[in-house]
Amino acid sequence: MNFKNFLSFERMITPIIIKVLFYIGLIGSALGGLVFFFTTAFVGISYKGFGQILWGFILGLLGGLLIIFLGVLMTRIYAELLILVFQINESLTDIKMLLQEKSSIE
Repeated sequence: MNFKNFLSFERMITPIIIKVLFYIGLIGSALGGLVFFFTTAFVGISYKGFGQILWGFILGLLGGLLIIFLGVLMTRIYAELLILVFQINESLTDIKMLLQEKSSIE
């Protein structure tokens, strides 16, 4: 990518930014799942009964894993949809340039 394409917006840099945001989303999903797990486990411990501690741990574990899984899945789908839009734009730009070159040759 040269500077002229950068200034004329012929090539997009947003897909790179989307990939960075995807990794931030992965980290956020993992942290969200861990926070849910520890929060529920500590709430179960605060009730000081074995049943509450066990249910807090089980609920925290299952809920935390579910949050991590769904968070990663939704982040991936969202990132793919955004990148798809920019890939379509780049493909159309390439087709336009090829057609312009072809028409200038003839």
